[in-house]
Amino acid sequence: MSRNQKRITPDDLMPLAEYQKARKERREKILQIKQHRRIEVGPYAAFYFENYDTMLQQVQEMLYIEKGGEAQIEDELSAYNPLIPQGEELVCTLLLEVEDPNRRDRILRTLSYIENHIFMQIGSDRIPAVILPGEDRTREDGKTSSVHFLRFPFTPAQIAAFRDPAQSVSLGIAHENYAHIAPLSQASRETLAGDFDMA
Repeated sequence: MSRNQKRITPDDLMPLAEYQKARKERREKILQIKQHRRIEVGPYAAFYFENYDTMLQQVQEMLYIEKGGEAQIEDELSAYNPLIPQGEELVCTLLLEVEDPNRRDRILRTLSYIENHIFMQIGSDRIPAVILPGEDRTREDGKTSSVHFLRFPFTPAQIAAFRDPAQSVSLGIAHENYAHIAPLSQASRETLAGDFDMA
């Protein structure tokens, strides 16, 4: 695995039989990688910051579970390659995690277009989240999805500030029905800083 890679190709994938043998070890390894890539904001929102490693594992798992063979590979790569950060950005999956399905339905109906109210704050500089193309996740009736795919585009100056321990970094949501902000730990900042390509 190499987090510096920007795209998964078919050549990166393990054959199914080989993956099955290594699956337990790979799943344990990816849990370590994900440890500081999950950030909770408020009671329901969990942001999972993705990179090459997390998406490669996701593709391998989908191929293992669905067993669609060669025909499945192109669809999985099309779905998950856009979630690999390309240098001057962070990319995440936002999950609105409410266990009870009835309660989840009620809450999601109060969070219309929450994807338009998400930001990362670095000092006094606010970076709004951008939804991935084709990923409008709120329905016409106002119910939002429990899953959102977002990117935070950074300038070189913002990347430098993100890396600067003297600067505060927070992740926030400013929706009228869900206003919460959470500081990023130093461990998370150091982990996510590896997603930037400073070359």
